[in-house]
Amino acid sequence: MAQYHCHITPELARTRLDRALTSLLADQLPSLSRARLQALMAEGRVSLNKKPIDDASRKVKSGESYYIEIPPAVAALPEAQAIPLTIIYEDDDVIVIDKPVGLVVHPAPGNRDRTLVNALLAHCGKSLSGIGGVARPGIVHRLDKDTSGLMVVAKNDLAHHALTRQFADRSLSRIYQALVWGRPEPASGMIEAAIGRHARDRKKMAVTAKGKPAITHYKTLRSFGQPPLVSLVECKLATGRTHQIRVHLASLHHPVVGDPVYGKRMSRQDKPHAALAAFPRQALHAVNLQFIHPRTGKLVRFTSALPEDMQELLQNLTKIKN
Repeated sequence: MAQYHCHITPELARTRLDRALTSLLADQLPSLSRARLQALMAEGRVSLNKKPIDDASRKVKSGESYYIEIPPAVAALPEAQAIPLTIIYEDDDVIVIDKPVGLVVHPAPGNRDRTLVNALLAHCGKSLSGIGGVARPGIVHRLDKDTSGLMVVAKNDLAHHALTRQFADRSLSRIYQALVWGRPEPASGMIEAAIGRHARDRKKMAVTAKGKPAITHYKTLRSFGQPPLVSLVECKLATGRTHQIRVHLASLHHPVVGDPVYGKRMSRQDKPHAALAAFPRQALHAVNLQFIHPRTGKLVRFTSALPEDMQELLQNLTKIKN
């Protein structure tokens, strides 16, 4: 990891931050573009007074000192790695997998390998590498690292284009189950709220008027405790925004249990709720996937049972006394 220090000179005062920094680094990093610098800002790699700065249009002031981190270069094409996959269905066009908790979908800063993409390249061979771009071959949607469940991957251009269209026109259906704090009121309904980057923490998403349209349909399947301490909720996505279910449920003040970003944590000393407080990840699982097969034109459906950790948590919740 290389780090560079830029001191704003008087002649650069009130210049855009991205323009000022690329100018100051021109001799040391001639290949550093403003677009690349903006990407580094989005990753939290540009700081002022030890605080990340992500506003490229910010007007700099004379005397300010910025630090820029440049991560080491990585190969353009992810490496094939033999990682076990739970394959629900596979043919010449698509592969449906049941993604486990902890598996990152595609390489990114902090997770350059041991991802689903690395596993797919090993399983499918070089034929997959050109589908949908070298960085995310075959990937038409994703699940967060700590969200488990069903994903479909395209194995050729025909499938990639067809599945991408189905995501766009909402004919592809995804249903999730989540454990949330409390009980949503009403017990079922539609959440229609635009989602975009959080105004202060650019690594988070938030409900914001400046975001992209997002719709989640939900219904409560079961509640535990009286008054309800936690509920099992089913969510059907009509759109596919980053962290959509987690953000939407949190906006109702019923965040997903175990969510380290949008949820609340309970004290581990709260003995009746020990199993909830100790749950190590967001309790969210993709249980159902439905789409039109890109070659046959037939509707196909796949289901996945809740993983062991969520099933065990549900068993513990049945022991909660009113």
